Amino acid sequence: MIRRRSRLRLVESEREMMRAAGRFNAQLMDFIRPYVQPGVRTDRLDQLVHEYTLDHGHKPACLGYRGDKGPFPKSCCVSVNDVVCHGIPGDYVLRDGDIVNLDVTTNVDGWHGDQSETFVLPPVSDEARMVVQCAFDVLYVAIEALRPDCQVAVIGESITSFVKKKYGFGVVEKYVGHGIGAKFHQRPNIPHVPNRQAYIDRLHPGMCFTIEPMINGGTSLTVLDKNDGWTVRTADNRVSAQFEHTILMTESGPEILTLTRHGPTPPHRF
Repeated sequence: MIRRRSRLRLVESEREMMRAAGRFNAQLMDFIRPYVQPGVRTDRLDQLVHEYTLDHGHKPACLGYRGDKGPFPKSCCVSVNDVVCHGIPGDYVLRDGDIVNLDVTTNVDGWHGDQSETFVLPPVSDEARMVVQCAFDVLYVAIEALRPDCQVAVIGESITSFVKKKYGFGVVEKYVGHGIGAKFHQRPNIPHVPNRQAYIDRLHPGMCFTIEPMINGGTSLTVLDKNDGWTVRTADNRVSAQFEHTILMTESGPEILTLTRHGPTPPHRF
């Protein structure tokens, strides 16, 4: 048990590798940002992400990732409106009024950077704008709650408390954040609604993980597309939004590894 746990805590040279992976992933997000516009097909976004990643000598971590119904077929996830996560880029053309989550993950010299943003294509409904704002705000609420050696549960506690008091939206329980490093997904799970295991697991210095709360305008329940085995939608067809960062816990507190130069930062208003 001790040996398994120790592999989750990175030494300084490994932390630097994760920082490099996070920097490139953020650079990729800034590259694709101007293309998230009405009239653009979602598979065009995927093509751009794929080519940019390969041109820089790295690998799209989503492409070929194994699922219950086979490998993920694209290099990024594009989730529009009522799609909660794992949307497969295709022939859908973005239009005015959409909210669009773009989730990119790259393998940089064997280490992973992972993040997502939700983009607003005006004019959007009041509910859609509020859901996006909530998802953005609550990500940083959760990050600010972190302390070295804290329970994983502080993440879910801070998220559910904030959403309940300020918005009353649904917080998705089924899909969670995760440990990350040389593996795309590893221990510990990072639930956005606290569960029993989250009160056992702790975030020690040297551990990397993602926080990626998914906020639904209505119910927190979701439905998995049985045909493609990947696309997750809200059970009531109301909108969903998500923001995600890769975090390194250091001896002095959390360090965000996937900060972009041109993306929104608190106190941004959508």
